[in-house]
Amino acid sequence: MRLPDLSTMRPPRIALTTLGCRVNQSETETLARQFTATGCQVVPFDAPADVYVVNTCTVTQVGDRKSRQLLRRAARRNPQALVVAAGCYATVDPATLQAMPEVGLVVPNAAKSRLPELVLAHLNQTRQVRAVDVPSPLAPACFHRTRALVKVQDGCAEGCAYCIVPRARGAPRSRPLSEVLAEVQARVAEGHQEVVLTGIHLGQYGLDLGPDSPTLADLIRAILGGTNVPRLRLSSIEPPDFQPTLLELWQNPRLCRHLALPLQSGCDRTLARMGRRYTSADYARLLKQLRAAVPQIAITTDVIVGFPGETDADHAASLDFAREMAFARIHVFPYSRRQGTPAATMSDQVDPALKQARASDFRALGEETGHRYRLQFVGQQATVLWETPDPDRPAHWVGFTDTYIRVTTTDPDNLAGRITPTLLTAVTTGGMTGQVLR
Repeated sequence: MRLPDLSTMRPPRIALTTLGCRVNQSETETLARQFTATGCQVVPFDAPADVYVVNTCTVTQVGDRKSRQLLRRAARRNPQALVVAAGCYATVDPATLQAMPEVGLVVPNAAKSRLPELVLAHLNQTRQVRAVDVPSPLAPACFHRTRALVKVQDGCAEGCAYCIVPRARGAPRSRPLSEVLAEVQARVAEGHQEVVLTGIHLGQYGLDLGPDSPTLADLIRAILGGTNVPRLRLSSIEPPDFQPTLLELWQNPRLCRHLALPLQSGCDRTLARMGRRYTSADYARLLKQLRAAVPQIAITTDVIVGFPGETDADHAASLDFAREMAFARIHVFPYSRRQGTPAATMSDQVDPALKQARASDFRALGEETGHRYRLQFVGQQATVLWETPDPDRPAHWVGFTDTYIRVTTTDPDNLAGRITPTLLTAVTTGGMTGQVLR
């Protein structure tokens, strides 16, 4: 392929985008900081650039397809640019990406920490490249400053029947507590009002570091005690990994009352075929424990519909259980046949039209339970972290409560990046309206 013409010695323009999970998003933000630290100019993905990096997802065939679409779109935007495929798809199926004429460089997860170095070498640029895990005080302008994603753990060894992630991410690996603490402090120094701890298997943080290693509860306690981060939020924790020692930490109001707890199915027969390590009764006990200890906590979840062999009765049982759990939000995924996983070879694959119908059932239920969850906050005061305004609606702002309720308001002041007391006034589709209190 033809390399970008950088004969004027201007800094290379690097555009990055992400598909998939919050771990991927966190890694992309880290890469953006690293490119900035080398003197490169990080620009939005839809802007002219010399290098386009797509941090790919391969959790489903849809993720593969969207990754290829973004790579082709980048090449059309600038045919002379270096187009880089990185991440999980680049790990699981590098041959397909290498065969794409639009792609000039394929970087699997094992080499992702060296991606800036590899890109600059490809461009024949000689610039100092810092280690990716070293915190940098630089925040590229195209990344928001309200919420920072900090990866504390990577990898998984669970082997759920539908999941390719262990192959894409490898064995569990945790970052040292001191390193995480330093990065959180750096993100707060940049002006972030909220830090989200992310990991492929967050609840198993520290288990690979040795017998006396810190647990996730130890890590949270250290962050709350050793930094002045205004808000700390946890991403997804697998139900069997939740430890009771976490419950007492929510006594600190800086720990957001929100937990993503993947269910995948409310039917025990389906859970067993999926290879999940809990039953619906186990899950219900955990939710009861959480709600008793943390009033009004938002429990959000993931559900897969149409898993191989799922009958109408299985689907009904799953739907009934989810209704009983009264989730604040339900993320619904029709099962996607993923080559390389046990589920892909199972008999009794569910008809695509039936999967879509079952997904519609769950989405409707999610709207119902989410609406009911938000109703309890009408007339109450909450703290809202405001993000950027709507460019098409002057003085119209969107923000989130600590319970991850999306709040909209109209206010003449610049609220971006501020946490304000807010009166929650009404429930809307997918969120609430609010009035900033002064």
